[in-house]
Amino acid sequence: MIEQLQALQERALARLQEVAANEDLARFENWRVEFLGKKGELSTALRAMGSLSAAERPLVGQVVNDVRAALESAYTAAYAQCLAVVQLRQEESEALDVTLAGRTPFVGAEHPLQKVIRRIEEIFVGFGFTVEEGPEVELDYYNFEAMNFPKDHPARDMQDTFFVGPDLLLRTHTSPVQARTMEKRHPQVPVRIIAPGKTYRRDDDDATHSHAFSQVEGLVIDHGVRMSDLKGMLLAFARQMYGENQEVRLRPSFFPFTEPSAELDVRCIYCGGSGCNTCKQTGWIEILGCGMVHPNVLRMGGYDPAQVSGFAFGMGVERVAMLLYQVTDIRQFYLNDLRLLQQFVGLIR
Repeated sequence: MIEQLQALQERALARLQEVAANEDLARFENWRVEFLGKKGELSTALRAMGSLSAAERPLVGQVVNDVRAALESAYTAAYAQCLAVVQLRQEESEALDVTLAGRTPFVGAEHPLQKVIRRIEEIFVGFGFTVEEGPEVELDYYNFEAMNFPKDHPARDMQDTFFVGPDLLLRTHTSPVQARTMEKRHPQVPVRIIAPGKTYRRDDDDATHSHAFSQVEGLVIDHGVRMSDLKGMLLAFARQMYGENQEVRLRPSFFPFTEPSAELDVRCIYCGGSGCNTCKQTGWIEILGCGMVHPNVLRMGGYDPAQVSGFAFGMGVERVAMLLYQVTDIRQFYLNDLRLLQQFVGLIR
């Protein structure tokens, strides 16, 4: 029995050296449970003393105590040494060198859509316009009826609408701001406003469409306003936005709130008009819809179409930004991807 205890001591000390060499504190606990725990090898040997004679028990008991004391002493010393090494290594890894240069913090940038909206506002404010705002949750009257969309008008089908109540909806365009402005200012002239803001339509999101997007609406009302005034102003806008040599053209179109109506194209800024994939080989890119304010819209706004006239236009901010910054997927504007946003740090335009 005494020889078995001495062999146990030698085996335990050898295992302890292996554990200490690994410098893993968790293995020390495993070693303690294996040799010194309640169900460990030393406790098992102690329970076997019941089979010894009365003369042998004191001798074996003394050996058991000596072995336990030796193992506990070796364990305590080895664990303390390993703990010191681990703590020293941790302190070295977490050491702070106060002489090192600090890390340059990331500097954010204005979102490209907000940058474009701000640029559009600057241009039109320079033309004498004011900036107006309106609610995004809008009444059916201002979104449709005041814009010459009667209840049964087929043009309502052109806009898939998010309804939140019988006569309450998420605005499908920023044109309701026109109606609210005319209602507030009539019969005063001139009226020169732009209305930037979010709009919503039930579109399937893809590279060129989004269920939520930004628009900038424009409205001018005065005496003797003509279609040529509209084209001249939009030409001046396009040249300030895309370059001094930019060309524009008007194509006939249809909108219930303008008559006549048109769409404005700019000469392709990528190929200069020679034809490319972006402009579908036409040399032109459409950026907005426009036209002379419909007489019915003027009347509902409190103005007499026999006395005043006006023009209106609406542009998609994402379309303008995609052309300006050569972004090919509209969804990139809404993913908050730092790889895209970091490209606009320090960018002026």
